[in-house]
Amino acid sequence: MASETRPIPLRIANKTAYVWDVDDIATIRSKHHICGILTGTLPHLSQQNVFLGVPLVLMPEEAALLVDIGAAVFVDDPLAYKQPTVAQLQKWSLEQEESMKTQLAYTENKTAKEGSNPGRAMSEEAVRKRKEREERKKAQAAAKAIADGAEGSYGESSPPNPADSEGANAPTSDGPKNSSLPYTIVIPASSSSLEWYDPTECTYSTIESARVAGVWDYPSTLLERARCGVFKDLWKQGYFMGGGIKFGGEYLVYPGDPLRYHSHFAASVIESPIASLQPMEIIAHGRLGTATKKAHLLCGWDDEKQEVSYLSIEWAGFC
Repeated sequence: MASETRPIPLRIANKTAYVWDVDDIATIRSKHHICGILTGTLPHLSQQNVFLGVPLVLMPEEAALLVDIGAAVFVDDPLAYKQPTVAQLQKWSLEQEESMKTQLAYTENKTAKEGSNPGRAMSEEAVRKRKEREERKKAQAAAKAIADGAEGSYGESSPPNPADSEGANAPTSDGPKNSSLPYTIVIPASSSSLEWYDPTECTYSTIESARVAGVWDYPSTLLERARCGVFKDLWKQGYFMGGGIKFGGEYLVYPGDPLRYHSHFAASVIESPIASLQPMEIIAHGRLGTATKKAHLLCGWDDEKQEVSYLSIEWAGFC
């Protein structure tokens, strides 16, 4: 796990905060109640909208909170990359090739020990279809022999060998002949191990210093300050927050880790105690929240007092 005393680097690109290290992702979730959103693709998954991988993208409020409490620092990611020398590139290329060869050798040895059977890597549906094709070929060969007057015998020709239908994919003691079978090669996601990656001169421990450098400018408006204030106040009470745009609010508020709990509130941020709110908005929030088994939370931010007031809405259904 990442060291508890080391601030987590939030790599900033285009004013968006990313976390690339899986240990850092686990730390900010378990220790700091920050979830973020995984956006990276994973190999060999047919659907890339259910299970995703690194990097983790943080909401601006999440990134600002982590830096504000001293748990993270901003890193200007594009500026951290220096121009690599030819020797550095050659060394990196050799290391990558060596890593890939090691992983391929391990995978091939493992496949050989398991019988070197490509069919094991297939899905049940693919295996079933393949068997059906082989049976159809056998039936066609037998029917042809009968039509030729062989009366069910194969005459001088030998019966079809099921192994022949395997073709070039037949396994051998050296592994499958088909070299196009896919293997997963692990490439490190973090760039911190690169010799030409040096974030020393472009790391910022406060929001103000990052703002001066032009790396980060959130929050800069009253609404953004209100969102940060509401987010931090709910976070201090032990809640987890996620995006709530699908439920008509800024956040979904969970009593614990979203992997274990359903959200209790959909929260909307009101940037001022005197901000106007239409009656139809209140009705819509109440009905939508109740329809999705949540209470809607109106969070009013007082920028002068730096305080948050809360009002929850539930649809009663009176006629």
